[in-house]
Amino acid sequence: MSALPLTAQDVRAAAASLHGVAMATPALTSVALREATGYRVFCKTESLQLSGSFKFRGAYHHASSLPEDQLARGVIGASSGNHAHALALAARLLGIPATVVIPDDAPAVKVEGINALGARIVTYQRRDQDRDALVNELAQERGLSVIPSANSLHVMAGAGTAALELLTGHPDIATLVVPLGGGGLAAGSAVIAHDLHPGIRVIGVEPLTGADTQLSLRAGRRVRLPAVPVTIADGLGHTTPAELPWQVNSQLLDEVVTVTDDEIREAMVFAFRHLKIVAEPSGAVALAAVLSGRIPPPHDTTGLVISGGGVDLARFQTLAAPFPEQRSHAHA
Repeated sequence: MSALPLTAQDVRAAAASLHGVAMATPALTSVALREATGYRVFCKTESLQLSGSFKFRGAYHHASSLPEDQLARGVIGASSGNHAHALALAARLLGIPATVVIPDDAPAVKVEGINALGARIVTYQRRDQDRDALVNELAQERGLSVIPSANSLHVMAGAGTAALELLTGHPDIATLVVPLGGGGLAAGSAVIAHDLHPGIRVIGVEPLTGADTQLSLRAGRRVRLPAVPVTIADGLGHTTPAELPWQVNSQLLDEVVTVTDDEIREAMVFAFRHLKIVAEPSGAVALAAVLSGRIPPPHDTTGLVISGGGVDLARFQTLAAPFPEQRSHAHA
């Protein structure tokens, strides 16, 4: 195994910087979840985080680590919405200007949240424009510091603090399941998980149509999908793994599994009915993998991250419509 760019100490340092700022979100379970799976499952509800997703942890940790002169000029970042919202909130709390680059089809609830925090919004066309090139151009023009959604050691470390809290509170967790997009959450989680519990399994979950990390692991190198994935999990629609998270995930992830859009929808409904929380499609993929039997045995105590709740009522109702009655999730 080659040296990793991220360490458990980095995650613990992030936890210290976030203490008193980020929420220590609850880890929920239910009788229905135990009956549906046949084993104990704890859900780390980052949908209840300050900005509505785990992204606040990394955005704030990275921004707060910048030198004062860079902070004063402001920050910029791009995402499908959650990182942008998190960055806008981090900037608001730090008293600095923020510019966020988001797709022109970003969910309205995410755009509204960003607007309310006073960040400058620049939109791009998801399938026709290179958002990273646009971010770099704007950063150079205005002297802004770029805070990536995943490809940053500080962002990865901040994201890993969610797993640190979950595993500290429930040290009997033997399998950790996390959503996998750019890979920052998975990388930070895997580093701290293996430090706390060397024998733990860490499993990433991608949408079936956006399995760039799964395909990369099979190929032994980063591969690029031919087109932006079409999936309801818009936050996980990456075409290739981010470079720094890949260096970690390619060594520490035990497996990557995929879920369908229907399985994601059903997990959203399950979370609403039985955990009493709202999960956006991207945030529900780890729960979808557990409920649909995608996680290979052994089925011992499992922890998972519900990574975000950025979905408005109308879209939630549309996505939930195919599942008016609760199905059985039990597996032999």
